[in-house]
Amino acid sequence: MTTGTSRYFRRCSRHAEKSGTPLVIDKTVKLKINGATQQIRMCAERGDLPPLLIVQAGPGLPLLHEVAKFRQRLKLEKDFLVSYWDQRGCGIASRQDAERVSLQQQVDDLRTVLQWLSNETKQTVIVFGVSLGATIALLAAEQERTHVKALVVISPDAHTANSDASVSTFLRAKSALAQNRRLSAKLMKLGEPPYTDPAAFQLRAGLLTDLGGIEHGKRFRALLRETLFSLIRTYGFFGTVNAMRNMNWIQRQLLSSLVSLNLFSNPPRLAVPVHFVFGEQDPLTPAEMVKRLPTAITSSEHTVTLVPSAGHLVHFDQPEVVRAIAVSACNT
Repeated sequence: MTTGTSRYFRRCSRHAEKSGTPLVIDKTVKLKINGATQQIRMCAERGDLPPLLIVQAGPGLPLLHEVAKFRQRLKLEKDFLVSYWDQRGCGIASRQDAERVSLQQQVDDLRTVLQWLSNETKQTVIVFGVSLGATIALLAAEQERTHVKALVVISPDAHTANSDASVSTFLRAKSALAQNRRLSAKLMKLGEPPYTDPAAFQLRAGLLTDLGGIEHGKRFRALLRETLFSLIRTYGFFGTVNAMRNMNWIQRQLLSSLVSLNLFSNPPRLAVPVHFVFGEQDPLTPAEMVKRLPTAITSSEHTVTLVPSAGHLVHFDQPEVVRAIAVSACNT
């Protein structure tokens, strides 16, 4: 493994300094992980804080451009050494790395990152996983008992077929209620699940966002504009083009295999606490899944929090609630 600091990180760091309390630790580390170069930005307001690793949603979504947003809303750096990890193929990674992505590869990469971070800090790690990142965290932590302290899993992807059916029902109900021709036309274009190509997957994400199911109260255009600005600020123009291209490549690689994702068929068996967090307005996570998943997964203990006025990205909709859960996970 090698380390270094890149030009785009320095640009991102200058922006972050304007968005919150100055950081005592703020560095980006390059790691050679299972044949691919990956980057982790490490931030903390003090030098003696326990490590927390954020595993981003996906597939193909980078994370380093969201550091300022995380800092502004969750303020995790007050209590943790927060590590923001751009997974294999994400962000400014090479096309070759993006084409070598698989669910199992991401799990293996996360295991390596957990080993490195635990050894680097001489502490066990709180893992903060979002959506598909939460699924990857659950699968990796099963095999990394000595390096993980606890997991906070936000809206984990657990059963693709059930989630697709729930979303389809949600979209049809919204369309019928609104009697909106434009929405009806988009649903016709979307068709029935499964969604195994990037265009359909992204169209569905746009519909869910506009209907309040992803980030509560945010329209897709506003969220897309926010994302593009933050990508350019972090990676530069050409880096943003690269990041968007990689997202499409990774989705082409992963979407067809994720159709069969089913954590219930072989649930992870964990020896650490798991804190499940779900949004009440999340159409991707039906009530039956919220009820079944925490009991299906073996853990030393678990908590379940169903958060009102929150969609799939609970940590951005209700950051105070999620931050309190993360702090509690560290203290137990």
